[in-house]
Amino acid sequence: MAVDTTEIKAIARYIRMSPFKVRRVLDQIRGRSYREALIILEFMPYRATEPVLKLLRSAAANAEHNAGLDRTQLVITQAYADQGPVLKRFQPRAQGRAYQIRKPTCHITLAVATDANAE
Repeated sequence: MAVDTTEIKAIARYIRMSPFKVRRVLDQIRGRSYREALIILEFMPYRATEPVLKLLRSAAANAEHNAGLDRTQLVITQAYADQGPVLKRFQPRAQGRAYQIRKPTCHITLAVATDANAE
């Protein structure tokens, strides 16, 4: 029997959030099943769960629609956040000075595949 290990990816780019904060959420769901990850993300108190949850649903929809895979057997194989461009803004301060404020962005990538043990 040949094992099909097709990975289906979904990428969210230019998310207005620090990659460090997103990685904290991704570390919790990496390697888990689709259903388990949904439950974990639903009850996590972080703001970073919103784009990750949306991306996870997108990856599952891609797997179902494009590759014909079953959502119940999906497992998160890859989950990482890379740094995107940094938006530079200036905050006026005392005596005519200006402080730079860095607003980070990130690119989040999720890959799902079918679980070989689910059969």
